Amino acid sequence: MTDRRLWSYKDIAAHIRVQPDTVRSYRKHGLLPPPDQVESGKPYWYPDTIRAWVASRPGNRGRRD
Repeated sequence: MTDRRLWSYKDIAAHIRVQPDTVRSYRKHGLLPPPDQVESGKPYWYPDTIRAWVASRPGNRGRRD
């Protein structure tokens, strides 16, 4: 079943093992996919969106959790 919980910058950062500011920078530079939802001006993504983005990132060597 698809996980419908939304991820914030902090969740994405933990998933790809970087600081939340790095994820913010990715978005600022157009490297992060558009948010799936924006609530009160804050962007959120579904885990499947981020997993697909991680898999397609340059330099991805098939790392697994």
